[in-house]
Amino acid sequence: MITIGITGIIGSGKTTACAALKARGIPVIDLDALAKETLTLAEVHEEIQREFGSGLVADGMIVVEKLKDIVFTDREKLRRLESITHPRVRDELWRQVDEFARAGERAVIIDGPLLFETGLYAKLDRTVVVTADMDMVRERLKARGMDPDDIEKRISNQIPLKEKEEAADYVLFNNGTREDLDRNIEALLERINEWEVRTRCTSTT
Repeated sequence: MITIGITGIIGSGKTTACAALKARGIPVIDLDALAKETLTLAEVHEEIQREFGSGLVADGMIVVEKLKDIVFTDREKLRRLESITHPRVRDELWRQVDEFARAGERAVIIDGPLLFETGLYAKLDRTVVVTADMDMVRERLKARGMDPDDIEKRISNQIPLKEKEEAADYVLFNNGTREDLDRNIEALLERINEWEVRTRCTSTT
C-alpha cells in the first residue's frame, strides 16, 4: 500500500479534491479531524492552558475559535500548539494507516494542510499539492466571510504555494469549474494507479 499526502494552502480546494478521491473509493485520513479529536483530551486541555492561559476550556471542551484567534495569526504560537497536538495526531495517523494496510487497501490519502511545514511529507510515499491562482484563493476565502487581513496572515503562516509545487510529486490544478477539477482528479487517479503498481512491482523484486 502507498501513502499519498495531499496538501495545499487554505482556499486552494484541497478538501474538495480529497472528498472527490474518497468518493472514488480511496480512503482518506483527515489530519484536521484527528487534531480536533486530540483537542478533546483532558491532558491536552491542561497543556494548552499552561501554554496559552486559562479561559480556553468551557464545559470540558476547548473553545476552538478563541484558540484560533491566538495561534493562526502568530507563527510562533502556532508552532507551540503543534508541539502539543502533532505527536498525538501522528500516533493516530500511523495506527489508521496500519489498519488500512491490513484491510488490503492499495492506497490511502493523508489530507493535511501542513505536510511540508511539519516535515510529515518526508515519511509518505508521494505528495500531491492542490494549487490555484492566488487571486482566486483570496476570492474563495472572502466568499467564506474571512477578513482580508486574516486571509493574508493565514496565507503567510504557510510555506508559499510555489515552493510546495516544486517539492511535490504531482500538482493538481483547481483554477476552473468543478467539472475541470473532476477531469484533473481522473488524471490524478491514473497517476496513483501507476505509483501503486510501480511500488508493488518494486517490493516484489
